Amino acid sequence: MPEQPLTPDYGLRREVLSPMETLAQSVSTMAPTSTPVATIPLVCALAGNGTWLAYLLATSAVLLVALCIARYARRSASPGSLYTYASMTLPPWLASTAAWNLLLAYIATGASVIGGFYHYGNLLLHDATGHVTSAALLAIGVTVFSMWIAWRDVKISARVMLWIEAVSVSLILILVTLVLVHHGTHGDWPQFQLRGMTGSGLRLGLVLALFSFVGFESATTLGSEARNPLKTIPRAVIQSAILSGAIFIVCAYAEVLGFRTAGQDMGSSQAPMRVLALVGGAPTLGLLIDIGALVSLFAGTLACITAAARILLLMSHHGLAHSKLRATHKRHETPGRAIVVTGTAAVLPVDSRCARSQGPRRLRLARLASHLRLHSHLRARVFRTPALPPRTLGPQRRRPRSFRTRRHSDAARTRRKFVSSARRAVRQTCLHLSGVRNRRPTLVFRWQTQSHEARRYGNGNIIPQG
Repeated sequence: MPEQPLTPDYGLRREVLSPMETLAQSVSTMAPTSTPVATIPLVCALAGNGTWLAYLLATSAVLLVALCIARYARRSASPGSLYTYASMTLPPWLASTAAWNLLLAYIATGASVIGGFYHYGNLLLHDATGHVTSAALLAIGVTVFSMWIAWRDVKISARVMLWIEAVSVSLILILVTLVLVHHGTHGDWPQFQLRGMTGSGLRLGLVLALFSFVGFESATTLGSEARNPLKTIPRAVIQSAILSGAIFIVCAYAEVLGFRTAGQDMGSSQAPMRVLALVGGAPTLGLLIDIGALVSLFAGTLACITAAARILLLMSHHGLAHSKLRATHKRHETPGRAIVVTGTAAVLPVDSRCARSQGPRRLRLARLASHLRLHSHLRARVFRTPALPPRTLGPQRRRPRSFRTRRHSDAARTRRKFVSSARRAVRQTCLHLSGVRNRRPTLVFRWQTQSHEARRYGNGNIIPQG
């Protein structure tokens, strides 16, 4: 494969990121601090004593993929990441499919990280104060702040991610070392012997273990901004896979060992790091790691938005997205419009999920309001008493123009007949339940309950009641 020359900068700042800052992009997208806190307990619930083996197999598979990506990264550097590599060997329509899939993957990963941020943030807030805040407010807050940092400067963004992950991972390694020292030099033989592990459990645990490596290749999106990208980016991709895999394997072994020592079930623990901190004799480290995991989720959100925005920028240059998304800020040299689009796309599923969690309560309130309004108008018509004002329960929604323009269509006519019959049935039921029989005769149409043949030949009788 011939070596490709460096691509244009596309309005991005040229060669400003050091090798460590480039590596921070891949590491932050994986959010390695959240794996010992949230993912390893889930893998342990499936694989049991084979948790370390699941991460060993996952690390081997990811390392093979990283070597393949590094081969392409040594020959081409651009903001398009895997989309650029796919366009070098695949037909244009397959390359376009790869571009949209990669963009969707980064946005979906960002949405999952945002969801983890508000969930874990509310857990910490509840433990500290006994109260929780709005999940939608936390999700929007972390997304807007991440978008602002990504828009402000890519170097600031990379340094923030680097320091956050360095401090968080260091705290976890200190705690793991304390747990291993507390246990002694002898090994945990139930884990080495894979006692109680099943093949199906290992297979399912391997799927979750692979999810811990999602985003390890995101350093390839910094092809225009990394120094000496043909060397820096391949190293960053391979180093992120090896370093993260080694940390995950050691953490998996230490967590299973620590929970066996404590006599607790790791799969049902809400705060596994605090349990390990008690085992290691440093309770303060548990709280610090929980806070570090929350901040690491913020760094993961920032990394996903940064990577997705650059892919969308290159897609716009190639005609796969709107041409206005190719614009970059003249001073900051960042894809501002693409950042806004990707950040909004990442937070929308989270906000809709928060809205659906409050949906039943809102639906009950809406039904109660409609019942009160119907009851007030029935009182006004039957008992000659004042009804509730029409706008005390909220503004009245006007029928959309599109419905009025289709009022002569068959579908609209059928809908109006159904609504009118439903209103008539509700009105008759309310009058019957209210005991109003001396105002005027209530007509009960027997054809409403008769068969189709009786309605067809006019055999329905009308019986006055009251």
